[in-house]
Amino acid sequence: MRVFTYHNDETTSTVPPSKLYKALVLDSQELIPKVLDSVQSVEIVEGNGGPGTVKKLTFVEGGETKYVLQKVEEIDEANYGYKYSIIGGSGIPETVEKITSEWKLEEGPNGVSKGKVAITYFTKTDAPPSEEEINTGRARVQGFFRAIEAYVLANP
Repeated sequence: MRVFTYHNDETTSTVPPSKLYKALVLDSQELIPKVLDSVQSVEIVEGNGGPGTVKKLTFVEGGETKYVLQKVEEIDEANYGYKYSIIGGSGIPETVEKITSEWKLEEGPNGVSKGKVAITYFTKTDAPPSEEEINTGRARVQGFFRAIEAYVLANP
């Protein structure tokens, strides 16, 4: 097994970090199916929502229903941090053991939010993830961020 970490470009939003964090992390179970058409449901299969909780996200990709199991690793409300791992399911590449995403929001000038995301792939072999897997992961992160941001802006 090898570990490969990729950092997404910094993303900014006019939504203040406290409000954006609440939507991205604390309210995400309810909001994700509302804002992402491909996601059918998010359900807790183990835990109470805190670290150690496992969620099942069911979604449609390429006309096929798939799911991933997402384990909450860390929630840091005081510093707007969140870390979770995709640990299984039909939506994870076969070459990957797990994918960990670490989110961090910071307050920028004039109260805007600056978001940073690191995505770490734990591969089953020494081979790195393909460019397609990396680009798909980056696109999903950016799409999720923008969809939640749009929802918060439309529903103050």
